[in-house]
This record gives sequence, structure tokens and C-alpha cells, in this order.
Amino acid sequence: PGTPAAPIAVTPTPTPTEPEPTEPPAGSPPRERCADGRDVAESLRPSDAVGPAVRRILARDALVVGVDQNSYLWGFRTPDTGRFVGFDIDLVEAVAEELLGPNARVVYRAVPTSERIRLLREREVDMVVRTMSITCDRRREVAFSSAYFEAGQQLVVPRRSGVTGLNGSLTGGRVCSATDSTAEALLLERDVTSRGIGMVTTANHLDCVVLLQLGEAEALVTDSALAAGHIAQDPTLRPVGDPLTVEPYGVAMHPDDEDLVRRVNRALEGFTAGGGDSAWHASYERWLADHMEDPDPRPPVPVYRD
Repeated sequence: PGTPAAPIAVTPTPTPTEPEPTEPPAGSPPRERCADGRDVAESLRPSDAVGPAVRRILARDALVVGVDQNSYLWGFRTPDTGRFVGFDIDLVEAVAEELLGPNARVVYRAVPTSERIRLLREREVDMVVRTMSITCDRRREVAFSSAYFEAGQQLVVPRRSGVTGLNGSLTGGRVCSATDSTAEALLLERDVTSRGIGMVTTANHLDCVVLLQLGEAEALVTDSALAAGHIAQDPTLRPVGDPLTVEPYGVAMHPDDEDLVRRVNRALEGFTAGGGDSAWHASYERWLADHMEDPDPRPPVPVYRD
């Protein structure tokens, strides 16, 4: 882990004034549906057509991708070579091969959670592959591929902590999340500050881990898949309870790049094809199998709107 990448924002902790709401029952909560009634993970049907966005990539002869460099198992640099590796990186390479052929050139840009959407909209990257949850709010700003993984928000605390959830056991303490993340949105939705729980936000979820290690936060909320990586690196941490949400991960792109969305979905079809012999399963076995409790891992079934 490194040091926090940006100033830390702290929401003052008020005195609790309302009764504490109860936690949702155990089990999988439903996946989000948008105001139009559609599944949040709906995307465009795969195609091999070449449009303006794909032509830009072909002319450059390189794919520029925003990734994480600090998410162990998903997107991180190896200490010996400095290369990017992880589940997300395996997916990037599959997309690059679909667009540019074997041995395609990929330009990796390490981007913080809070900068993902801006970099896409300003076309500083072609896409972001960074454990990015597909949400209805984000779909108003960027386009998404079909889902390639499903996770949920997870509370993580030090192993000796007495915290049992987003409840009275955290009153007087602070919970950390990345800025502009679905974890932050969940904490705001739950209005945790009204129950005497302070909120701390940082540029990246790894910065929250550092604050937890320093004793400057009592808990963090992040995707369960990312939490598995944190705990694999630091066994003094543990998850608390079941995931609080169900969130699909997608490849994010500029909202005007419909041809690129279709080509990425074509790459995802190839990445997930073959059942237990798929590239998706091979990547899962390499990076995630030893750290995630899933007896039957499989990619989400794609949902197309056209």
C-alpha cells in the first residue's frame, strides 16, 4: 500500500437524533433497475462493425485504457517488472486483441476512482476497466459494456474490531470510502452521519486501507471483490456480514462510442465462451479462486436492449 493520493474529506459526525435503522436481511439484494424499468446492466448487442470510435483506435494502432494500479488481484503492478496484471488486465488484453489483433499495443493509464468518468468524457482514455460498477446514475454520463463480473458493497474492519455492521457498533467511529464510488453513495443513502458515524472519503479505496491500518478509520466500505484483495494482502483485516448490494462490473466508454461498446461486447462473448474452459474461468482461477468464497463462479448472463 501507498500513502493517500489526495486530500481526505471528512464529514463531521453529528449527535444521533433518529432511531437507528436495521440492517437488510441476509441474502442477495436485488440488482438495481433504472427509472425506465430496465436492468441496470443492459447493453448493446455485440457486433464486429467498425465505426468512428473503432477507427480512431485503429488509426492510433493502440488502445488507451484507464485501469487501477493498486487493486491486488484485479489491476496492479508487479513489484519485479512493473507490469500491469490482474483479472481486469486479462480482460483488457482480450478486448485489445478483438480490436487490433494478436500482440496488440495497450497504453495503460492508472486512474483514481474519482477521475474515471471525467477522463472518459474528455476522451483521455478509450475505456476504463477498473472494477467499475454499472449504475443508473453513471449510465447518464458514460456507456457500459455488458456485465463481466458481479460483486457487492462489503464492510471491512480490523480483525479484532467489535464492529458488527453499519449500526451502533460504529457510532462515534469513522467509515471510509472512495470519492464518487458506489460505496460512498451507499453510505449517503443510509445517512450514516445521522447515527453518529463519521464519513471519510479518499481518492482510492486503497487509501482507506491505509487509514484503517493507521487507526484513523474504524471501517471501510468497498466492493466485496476488492475487499478480497485487501484481505489477501493484509490478513489483519476481515469482512463483516454479507454484501450489502449486488453490483455488476462493466467496461465504461464514452456515451457516443456505440460501435466500441458493441465491439467490447463481442470481445466479452469470446472471453466468457466455453463454460468452465473459458478465458474468464482461467483468469478467475489464476487471480480470484483462492480469495473469494464462490462455489460456482461464472460470468453474469449478458442482457441486451436491442
